[in-house]
Amino acid sequence: MAREAMHGIVVGVDGSDGSRRALEWAADEARRRGTPLTVVYAWHPSVAVYAGSGWTAVDESLFEDLLRAARERLDHACAQVAPALEGLDVEVKVIEGATAPALMDEASDAEMLVVGTRGHGGFAGLLLGSVSAQCAHHCSCPLVIVPSPHGRAPEETD
Repeated sequence: MAREAMHGIVVGVDGSDGSRRALEWAADEARRRGTPLTVVYAWHPSVAVYAGSGWTAVDESLFEDLLRAARERLDHACAQVAPALEGLDVEVKVIEGATAPALMDEASDAEMLVVGTRGHGGFAGLLLGSVSAQCAHHCSCPLVIVPSPHGRAPEETD
C-alpha cells in the first residue's frame, strides 16, 4: 500500500521565549531532514470580544485588527530567528482557532509537531489544558515538546 507523502515539520509559535526556542529547534531539525517547515500562529478571540455585544453583531474591524496583530506576532517571531530559517522551505500560517486543535489539525499529515513550553512550575505546571499537554494526549503524529529556555521553571531558581 502506498503511503501518502508527509508534509514536513509543523511548529507552533506564540511570541514567548519557549516558542522561539521551539522554532529554532524545529528549523534545525527541518534542515537536518531536508524537509519543509510550517510555522503556525493560532489565535482566537477571547470571550471578552463578545461581552456586552448582546444581540448585536461584533464589529468586523475588530476581527481584522486581531488578525493583523496575529500576523505581526508571527512575522516578529520569524524575524527573531531569521538566520535559523535561511535556506529552508518555510511556510507561515495564521490560523483562527483554539491553539492545540489548530496545531494538531495542521500537523495531521506532518512528520512531527513541535511546541514549546513557558516554563510554568509548581501548581501552574500541573494544570491540564496547556497546549503541550493537549497535544501530548491527542496528536496523531510524533510530538516534540521543547523545554523552557531556562531549563527549569522560574519558581525553582535559587
